Amino acid sequence: MSLYNVFDIAGSGMSAQNVRLNTTASNISNANSVSSSQDQVYRARHPVFAAELNKAAAAQPNTMGSSVGVKVLGIVESDKPLQVEYNPNHPSADKDGYIYKPNVNVVEEMTNMISASRSYQTNVQVADAAKQMLSKTLQLGQR
Repeated sequence: MSLYNVFDIAGSGMSAQNVRLNTTASNISNANSVSSSQDQVYRARHPVFAAELNKAAAAQPNTMGSSVGVKVLGIVESDKPLQVEYNPNHPSADKDGYIYKPNVNVVEEMTNMISASRSYQTNVQVADAAKQMLSKTLQLGQR
């Protein structure tokens, strides 16, 4: 595997964690929204990741193996039950006096945010280390 593949791998990891941070931010920002219908209430969203195998070995027969990155397969809505609250005085209450709140757990979302942030930071450090190694390799050729 070429040292240049490290940048592709770290980049795909940063991109995936960026999607994770964005969905987490969306979940947190909608955590306190209220609806009068179960169909219209916001539902927590989560990204689905998978390993992406680049066919580097097929394209270059002399390489030792393939590089593996991260691919975002999509974003799915959580199927956890919604929060239903009896509040007949609320302006968004339905005819039976119920309001519907999202199935967002703010503590869980904050944990996801910290985890995604640290994963992003780790990928940045990997890319920086690869950059430093390439720089040192080029400096060896100057002596």
